Amino acid sequence: MTHPASSPNPPRTRLAVLLGTVAVMTVTAATAPATAATPAAAALTAQDTATVSVTDARAGTGTGTGHSQHSGTVPLTSYFNGTAYQLRDTTRGNQRTLDAMNQTTGGTLFTDPDNDWGGTGTPANRQSAGVDAHYAAAVTWDFYKNVLGRNGIRGDGTGVTSRVHYGNNQPNAFWDPACACVNYGDDPATGQTLATLDIAGHELTHGVIAATAALTHSGEPGALNEGTADIFGTAVEFFADSTTDVGDYLIGERVFTGATVRRMDHPSLDGHSRDYWSPDIGTLDPYAASGPARHFFYLLAEGSGPKEINKISYDSPTYDGSKLLGIGQDKAVRIWYRALSLYMTSTTNYARARTATLRATADLYGPAGVEYGRVAAAWTAVNVR
Repeated sequence: MTHPASSPNPPRTRLAVLLGTVAVMTVTAATAPATAATPAAAALTAQDTATVSVTDARAGTGTGTGHSQHSGTVPLTSYFNGTAYQLRDTTRGNQRTLDAMNQTTGGTLFTDPDNDWGGTGTPANRQSAGVDAHYAAAVTWDFYKNVLGRNGIRGDGTGVTSRVHYGNNQPNAFWDPACACVNYGDDPATGQTLATLDIAGHELTHGVIAATAALTHSGEPGALNEGTADIFGTAVEFFADSTTDVGDYLIGERVFTGATVRRMDHPSLDGHSRDYWSPDIGTLDPYAASGPARHFFYLLAEGSGPKEINKISYDSPTYDGSKLLGIGQDKAVRIWYRALSLYMTSTTNYARARTATLRATADLYGPAGVEYGRVAAAWTAVNVR
């Protein structure tokens, strides 16, 4: 989900709105002094100073109940400052969730008197969007820490800031470098927030990419940037194990119910993406060009051909007509993360991504293991050799 850093709010089509941003993530803890000389960053820091200044003996972290738009009723880690509960998570690097108040700068920290958030979990209650964002940020933090051993998006234990109700009915989600925030608009058709598990996981992953391989935002590196964000956004959704927002290989299906923006098993079914690598793929926009990366990951995790996963049917083809067996999503995630964090660089293209994942596979499972052969076969199946 990529948005140019110089234009945080460009016009978007429905196809591109879930494609996120690749802005560098520099999240600052709520109690730290402002480091960005921008009005937005200054406003957020001032807001935090004001809301956490009043405390009493009862102050501290607690667990609230959130009624979300997309994930049902969920637990929320909140903070009681002596006056009210805040959507602030001191157990995960001081993550915060703000109401952007339909503006594109600043924001107000969500507060509540009884630690029960979101009303009935519909767009009619402004808190409900904050519930989705706060919950998804916590799930993403836990995914990276518990599965991959990463302590926060930047690996430094610092939490993130989420802002919902960004702009006026803007079906968009992106990272904003001015305030190191992930911003979620609302779909004009339904009023629903874009802060779903897979979209939040995608957006937060752009911060991980910036802190590791720092893949650029155009050409084949840009394609791998977007593909990586979709890979881990999908993994976050499966990790959440939600009975409401069930894990799948579809991107953005909770918001755009009539036409899924992207899919992993057969990318071209979105009418935009490529299934396989071709010499011209670097000339395409990063969303279309990310198709082979998504397709590779699905084939590696699940294999080719028809399959039903969580009551959703998939049928993944291969470039060479080969029939593939998967190695499971857990191993596929670990391989891609190790390749990203150790062997990819800002200019990695598809051919070098193949080399990086084979090196990562050899590290994790040995060069003679079945996993190594299946990684190679999955790349061949998307025409990367």
